[in-house]
Formats: sequence, structure tokens, C-alpha cells
Amino acid sequence: MDGARSGRMLDVGDDAPRIEATNQDDETVELDFEATTVLYFYPRDDTPGCTVEAKGFEAERAAYEDAGVSVYGVSTDDAESHEAFCEKYGLEFDLLADPDGDVADAFGVDHSGGAAERVTFVLANGEVREVYPGVSPDGHAEAVLADIREAGLAR
Repeated sequence: MDGARSGRMLDVGDDAPRIEATNQDDETVELDFEATTVLYFYPRDDTPGCTVEAKGFEAERAAYEDAGVSVYGVSTDDAESHEAFCEKYGLEFDLLADPDGDVADAFGVDHSGGAAERVTFVLANGEVREVYPGVSPDGHAEAVLADIREAGLAR
């Protein structure tokens, strides 16, 4: 991964780092964020708020796909935990395993307590286009998609 930053969370206008991580199927996913992408960090698989947030993105998955927007969730859980979470709730989008916090570090997301803080990034054209810190999980997926459409980042 390049573009790792310590201490400061990426902000609007910052270059998006290229990342590589393992998904729930134990496949390597490489992202450069040229296409419009939502990358949301969440603390733990199968916890109440994280489940609400993930189910919200799954409920909106077809609308995101129609808009040409990819969605990825990231937590410090491993691929096996992500696989069980996806199976339990029928999640069809990739959850990226970040047990060492490398992806969180690249975005300046705090994971000092062992779990990533809840924050969402919208990335496009290789840069950060929007940041949502301190996310409230309920309704978040719909709000982010509405903002993406309003900003002209949907196809």
C-alpha cells in the first residue's frame, strides 16, 4: 500500500491511496479508486450497529450498482469472520479484512483500540471526494448514495 499516513485522517481533496486487502472469500482485492467507490470502516462484524450499517448497504446494493458505484466495508476482523458475517446476513458486497490495520492506517482511521472507528469515504478519480466521520449506521447507505448523485459522481 502506498500513501499511508499516520495521525491525520484523509480529507476531501487528498489523494486516495492504492490498497490491497483480502475479502471474505480470501481473495486479494486491489483498489485504486479511479471509479466512484464507497469505502466504509466499521468496528466489528456481527455487532448491532455494524449489522445495521452492512444491511443498509446491502439493501441499497442494486441502486449503487445502477449508479456505477462500488461499495467495500473494512474492519480489523479477518476474512473468516467476514465470510460468516456475509453468510449470516446475505451480504453480496466485499468486506475487506484489515487485521493489522494497514488499510485503516492508509486512510488515517483510528484503530488503536483494536477496532476501526466508524467512518465512510467516497472516492473517485483517485481522490477523496467526501468523508463521513462519526457515522450513525441507520439510513447511512441511502444518505451517501443521495450525496453521490447530488455531487454528480454517479453514472
